[in-house]
Amino acid sequence: MANKAKNVRREWTKEDIKELKAHSKARTPVVKIAKMTKRTEGALRQKAIVLGIGLGHQR
Repeated sequence: MANKAKNVRREWTKEDIKELKAHSKARTPVVKIAKMTKRTEGALRQKAIVLGIGLGHQR
């Protein structure tokens, strides 16, 4: 049986939120934001919903 990586929750800092809002304004693709912040796309989208901002390209 292969070892699975355990999910570790990280709190959102003020700097993280500021960065997310900047990416929202710049319409950076969610995949790129996820790689830069080392968070999942789902986590980013959920936080964006809580903050009331859009992510990626809004169609």
